[in-house]
Amino acid sequence: MSAPALEIDGLRKTYGDVTALDGVSLTVPEGQFFGLLGPNGAGKTTFINVLVGLVRKSGGTARVFGHDVEADYRRDAIGLAPQEFNVDRFFPIREVLEHKAGYHGIPAAEARERADEVLKQVGIYGKRDTRFDWLSGGMKRRFLLARALITDPDLLILDEPTAGVDVQLRRDLWELVTDLNEQGKTILLTTHYIEEAERLCDEVAILDSGRVRAVATPDELKDRGSDRISVELSASPATLPDLLAGDDRVESIDRDGRRLTVVARKGGLVAPQLVRELDREGLEIVDLEISRTSLEEVFVEMTRQGGGEQATEASGGHGGGDGDEATSGDDNSDDARTERRAAADGGVE
Repeated sequence: MSAPALEIDGLRKTYGDVTALDGVSLTVPEGQFFGLLGPNGAGKTTFINVLVGLVRKSGGTARVFGHDVEADYRRDAIGLAPQEFNVDRFFPIREVLEHKAGYHGIPAAEARERADEVLKQVGIYGKRDTRFDWLSGGMKRRFLLARALITDPDLLILDEPTAGVDVQLRRDLWELVTDLNEQGKTILLTTHYIEEAERLCDEVAILDSGRVRAVATPDELKDRGSDRISVELSASPATLPDLLAGDDRVESIDRDGRRLTVVARKGGLVAPQLVRELDREGLEIVDLEISRTSLEEVFVEMTRQGGGEQATEASGGHGGGDGDEATSGDDNSDDARTERRAAADGGVE
């Protein structure tokens, strides 16, 4: 039996008095599309940087396909598409890919073949002789994905891959990464777009203040929220019968004229019982609607409960410029300086 793509146990990272990761534990099976959700400062970028070798962990273990990320690091196994454009802007993009492949020991002839292959895969082969600066914003996003794929990695990490792109391009990129996952790539996605995680991911982890608040499928997370069942009756009852008595999933029942509103967990399972009880009471239903809790609502509630005590996240980033990372000013250790230099050089190569 093959090892999981990711095995994370008690992972910690501190910078002076700042705790960026506080005992993170999770497992990602091989071939899964896994999402990492969290507000700014949650620890997402620090987590990624531990995986790709830019940051030394302070404690715990992190393994990629069974290999420890520090003692037995296999950089060819991971492809990273960062949020920021950390690309050499003065060469045609095919040459940039060839250089990238060369860093990983791929012979020149094979590097050119791979460069052409991944450019075709992401749909920008026609721009192969164009400098990065001259690409449109959407093509730049596609190029970052091509660069991540040049070593044919088993794990593809996408950090905010659709940030700042229009709706149509976002959907095109969704289709592309879904195809990659169906071809066998394990994908780790960080995103602020809740719809993106809900649509693409098999499972998601909610990270807040350096801790994992939950790991579940999007549907399982939505089941933790409260649904709203709205019922319109043919006539307003003189008195409201004692409905759904003893059902601990029900949070409230309100009546406003002919409209009855029930707030309950797992509303889809509560609604049939509500219909039966209304029928027994002789109350005719004109309309019934169930509004499910959105993943966004669950996410906001869970991260609000987390307390938000960590306003900033320690640096070691790969170019993130959205305020998600901030360097702890009192950490001047050799490790911290090395990590910051590596980050300034544009991430993993």
